[in-house]
Amino acid sequence: MKEVGLIINPVAGMGGSVGLKGTDGIVDEAIRRGAKPKAGARAALALRQMLPMKDSLQLLCPSGEMGERLARELGFDTKVIYGCKGKTSSRDTVAAAQAMADVDLLVFAGGDGTARDIVSAGVHCTVIGVPAGVKIHSPIYATRPERAGELALRFLHGSCHHTREAEVVDIDEESYRNGRVRTSLYGYLNVPDDRDFLQHGKASSPASEHAEQESIAAEMINRMRENVYYLIGPGSTTRTLMDELELPDTLLGVDLVCNRKLVQADLCERGILQRLDEREAYLVLTPTGGQGYLLGRGNQQLSAAVLRKIGRERLHILATREKLLHLEGRPLLVDTGDADVDRMLSGYARVIVGVMEEQVCRISGE
Repeated sequence: MKEVGLIINPVAGMGGSVGLKGTDGIVDEAIRRGAKPKAGARAALALRQMLPMKDSLQLLCPSGEMGERLARELGFDTKVIYGCKGKTSSRDTVAAAQAMADVDLLVFAGGDGTARDIVSAGVHCTVIGVPAGVKIHSPIYATRPERAGELALRFLHGSCHHTREAEVVDIDEESYRNGRVRTSLYGYLNVPDDRDFLQHGKASSPASEHAEQESIAAEMINRMRENVYYLIGPGSTTRTLMDELELPDTLLGVDLVCNRKLVQADLCERGILQRLDEREAYLVLTPTGGQGYLLGRGNQQLSAAVLRKIGRERLHILATREKLLHLEGRPLLVDTGDADVDRMLSGYARVIVGVMEEQVCRISGE
């Protein structure tokens, strides 16, 4: 029997849809705004991929929602090695990880804050992160939950023999909520060395791209129609669009524009859905640098429900050539948490790269 550690951060990702950009220290506020737990469902997508090895695995878990409930529900041989009491916190993640120091593999679901806790625990085993948070910049996470389970299966089968160190980075959420990005390196974790399954680290846009971003913004403004809503997603390229419109923007949120005027700033999922009932709306996005995510990383306000109402045909993608070049042929990615919506968005799409210039790129939800 191989021992696999499982840790789920039950509150990871809850702040995204309600516009809080994270849950560190503000879980109660997220719940007050109507946020629902999502990490367990994301972890389940990963664990289901591991079911072919169920009879030869024992899952070591914290009690309750931090792992035990899901492991037993899926029929895994489950051993509780840490008991949680009441509301869970980062201390529980650290303590549970320390109790799993000698497992063959540690699978955990959360965001960059959860990865920081795993680093704090001082574990030396191989780990795989299931992306379940709001901000997921660390390249210790799989590209999507299902891929985390597939990679775990490969590693446990011995198909992936080698490991490598990958960095764990996180941002200051208080600064993040105020439109400032402060990223720090917190350490390294050992991951299976299979880059087809793990996401790449996030890269910031260099200052040299600004002139190109202005050109992209000019083209997007030229395409904007009267009396139509435009939802402007987060990112430096879309921020340049708002600058060219001479409008204030929410760097890390979703703003609503109509007739070149700001209608509403920093919308949450509920607010977006209400606005979509008012008139025709388009969505303007830019992929994350280095990773290529259009959806599912830092913009969970743009939920599957929102995307169903908008549709694929009313999507505008903005990106500099350098950002696309750094993807090295990899597709743009979507990870909305809804497989049907991911499939709807997949395929080839035109990306605005300059004035009257486009580049065709592939979007993938796999």
